[in-house]
Amino acid sequence: MTERWDRARVLALAPDASSQRAIQSLTSGRAWAASGATPGADTGTGQAALWGECRGSASAPYLTVVDLSGPAYRCSCPSRKFPCKHALALLLLWADGAVPEGAGEPPGWAASWLAARAVKAGAAGTGRTAQGGPGAPQEQKAKDPKAAVRRAEQREARVASGLTELDRWLCDQVRQGLAASQQAGYRHWDDIAARMVDAQAPGLAERLRELASVPHSGPGWDGRLLEEYALLRLLAVAYARRAGLPGALRETARARIGFSVRQADVLAGGEPVRDHWQVLGRRDVEQDRVRARRTWLRGRKSGRPALVLSFAPAGVGLDDSLTPGTEVDASLVFYPGAVPLRAIVQARQDTVPGRPPDGDTVAGLLAGYAAALAEDPWLATWPAVLDVTPARSPGPAVSDAAGDAVPLHPEAGLGWTLLALSGGHQLTVAGEWTPRGLWPLTAWDEDGMAVPL
Repeated sequence: MTERWDRARVLALAPDASSQRAIQSLTSGRAWAASGATPGADTGTGQAALWGECRGSASAPYLTVVDLSGPAYRCSCPSRKFPCKHALALLLLWADGAVPEGAGEPPGWAASWLAARAVKAGAAGTGRTAQGGPGAPQEQKAKDPKAAVRRAEQREARVASGLTELDRWLCDQVRQGLAASQQAGYRHWDDIAARMVDAQAPGLAERLRELASVPHSGPGWDGRLLEEYALLRLLAVAYARRAGLPGALRETARARIGFSVRQADVLAGGEPVRDHWQVLGRRDVEQDRVRARRTWLRGRKSGRPALVLSFAPAGVGLDDSLTPGTEVDASLVFYPGAVPLRAIVQARQDTVPGRPPDGDTVAGLLAGYAAALAEDPWLATWPAVLDVTPARSPGPAVSDAAGDAVPLHPEAGLGWTLLALSGGHQLTVAGEWTPRGLWPLTAWDEDGMAVPL
């Protein structure tokens, strides 16, 4: 059987604090009609797995299976949270030694799902498709280099044309004034965003659609909208003058516009950075029916921040292999850019429970963000690890020992969980710093346990 997890590692997988509370009622033997922990050698799949049948409000039990090598989860319950409380409770029971090991073959419903995962993993590892055919990376015919150059030139021309139109649109917004923006409706921004999609500049389109909510974001909205317009125009000008930009800043401008870089190219051209990476926190967002998970890391030796992204369509689980509160011995390769934050996990050696990270002051956070912003003026988020005390007056905020304070992001909640954890005392908080405030992601309680927020 794989090495048994501890309770802290299981609880760190919970998508929110309410999920942590909900699983407590499911960790008694009475809740489970059957359960088992099966080594991969016994399943024939090479996977270590847990399975269980949990009694719920429905007449039939909920069928739950966990592939510990992922980890990955499957449950028949209707919950939209991932992992659901049944998968978490099963893991917690296993961590406490309450799931029978060596239970023989798992039930058919669990075995079929595990077998499908094993086939998929084997296909990925060998470069072959699930049906045994040759995989695209090994067997594809060489692409016509002239055609590739021609397509690239055509896209550059479309983007340039689109940016010229965007520049005119931005000038019109400033000339007409911002007063009418609150009555304009979403179509006002959707039309120009659609034009950017046609111009093959998806990054600009996404940013323009996000502007529709700014006029309804409360006091100071006009200043924020004007700031976004200015950054969009700066991006258009930077791309038009890209030949004169430093290489790293040119890559940043292209990425903001929507030119993607293949993972294979990043891995081939980047220098791996090996460190013991502290998993600080993660946040899930949904865009155009695609869910994205933003996981922030920091090297314990290097102090370097990193952002690992994973994506999945609605209803499909996101990568759960990086758990807040743990520490991963891994090699990361960073995407090129003026402030290289986004990274790919190239190789992983081991994952262990981590200790609380070293927190910074508010002044240190703002100084680091200012230095990064000087290199990348379009940088919207920055990792924050602070030793702070939550406060409620005049609004939700956190303050450090020097008395410096920063507000919480208006959409991040009212900070009640932070207040409850702190009990009025200082604690370590990790999150995303944005121009609108701090979005807390993880806090460490007095026992050093990571609590997702």
